Amino acid sequence: MYKKSNVDKPASKRQAEILDFISNFRQKKGYAPSLLEIGRNFHISIPTVHQHVFYLRQKNLLTNEKGKRRSIQTFNFLKNGFIEIPLMGLIAAGGPIEAIRDPRPIQVPRNMISSGHNYYALKVAGVSMIEDGIFDGDIVVVREQSTVDDGEKAVVYLPDKDAVTLKRIYREKKRIKLVPANKNMKPWYETNVEIQGKVAGVIRKEN
Repeated sequence: MYKKSNVDKPASKRQAEILDFISNFRQKKGYAPSLLEIGRNFHISIPTVHQHVFYLRQKNLLTNEKGKRRSIQTFNFLKNGFIEIPLMGLIAAGGPIEAIRDPRPIQVPRNMISSGHNYYALKVAGVSMIEDGIFDGDIVVVREQSTVDDGEKAVVYLPDKDAVTLKRIYREKKRIKLVPANKNMKPWYETNVEIQGKVAGVIRKEN
């Protein structure tokens, strides 16, 4: 059965601790902590922080209401038409996200970002999406969301495999078809899928 999220489950102990940290941080400083600050406080990786924050939003314990400073992420708008977002990890073709030890903000064109949403970046490792113009070493800009339309490119978490992959998504009756953009690779099917974001843009690697 297709599974987007489970909002009925209570927050885990770690998620409750993160929620408390965010609340205390915001009260003291007037703004939300970054993913990096949360990770450093709990000695966990940025992708792990993202996973917890994602679930907290699904459970309506964190929100991202437009016009309110309740988002976990704040943008640094630059004068040169770019915005800084966090580069959170390395996404492989069908493998887990590999944490970047010292993640740093990267600059992305402002036209890739729309207000009222959270964004992050992932570095691509592999050639499964080359026919969509996403090559090994490129950076994908991802808008955090829990669903996409059929045929759209999405960052997908597979709980049964504890893996994250970047593929096009197609819904069938009781399963999800994950389709690579490479004629030499075959699509496959999953029944337990959690969508974590939609690809909003691609930044070509420097040669």
